[in-house]
Amino acid sequence: MKKIINPGNQRKSLTLIDNIVYSNQKDLNGNSMDLKMSILLQNGNSEMKLAAGEDDPKENHELKPALLWIPGGGWRGVDKNLMLGEMSQFADAGYVVASMYYRSSAEAHFPAQIIDVKTAIRFLRANASKYEIDPNRIGVFGRSAGGHLAAFAAMNTDTFESEEWSGWSSKANVCCNMFGPTDVVALMNEEEKSFNNPSSRWHRIEDTHGGKLIGGDPSTIKERAKSASPVNYVNPDMCPMLILHGDNDPLVPLELSSDILYSRIKEAGMEEKADYYILKGAGHGSREFFQDEIKQLMISFFDQYLK
Repeated sequence: MKKIINPGNQRKSLTLIDNIVYSNQKDLNGNSMDLKMSILLQNGNSEMKLAAGEDDPKENHELKPALLWIPGGGWRGVDKNLMLGEMSQFADAGYVVASMYYRSSAEAHFPAQIIDVKTAIRFLRANASKYEIDPNRIGVFGRSAGGHLAAFAAMNTDTFESEEWSGWSSKANVCCNMFGPTDVVALMNEEEKSFNNPSSRWHRIEDTHGGKLIGGDPSTIKERAKSASPVNYVNPDMCPMLILHGDNDPLVPLELSSDILYSRIKEAGMEEKADYYILKGAGHGSREFFQDEIKQLMISFFDQYLK
């Protein structure tokens, strides 16, 4: 069978640039670590450029808004590219999507993780022209532990800054927090109730996800975890935030996290800065969060503030 078809050329090609070093840090043992990110963007047909020397059609490489994806994994560390397959819709919508690795709780204790996120934002601004990014339009989004860190970055405080890429702002313009544990203390208190249950996952506060994140003396972990909870940093400089949480989340119940965060935002008189959606029947990162309807909801929210 031989046919002539005309598919058109409206959809732009996507390019993935992997293993970009954005920071050099130390782990708990003092060993040097290169922290890396990947960047997914529409910047022409890369393989065609290598073969033919130019795009067809030639691309107009305008600066684009950027979104920094912060992975989850209980702060214990995950591959920065694990969820990258779900990011193509955002890149197709005209966003540069950067997906980062940050130090795990086995490599460093809080506040290392939010320091890494803020460093990554500053890196994107410092290298904006290289990756076709508009440095004035950068958002953050993440799931679970990444949602916690995205919400933290959204508070736009001047705390937890490193010297790397100094001179560039770490401020976020918009945020999407997907079921992040934004009150670490409330979650610890709930987990503590089941320590005496033989079938419980945790039996000591220091073994929980939050306990590993905070580290140090178990007797003061909960007190110190207050400084790791974004609910305690709500302030007028906070950027607009989209909150997504399932009403059937067994790991981070919404009443111990997103409900508290949204209430704090309302109490501060900033309800106009937050849109809170509860996904019916959704668990912790279940497939409901990655349906086209939800992705389009996120894109529409980002568009309000970045386009």
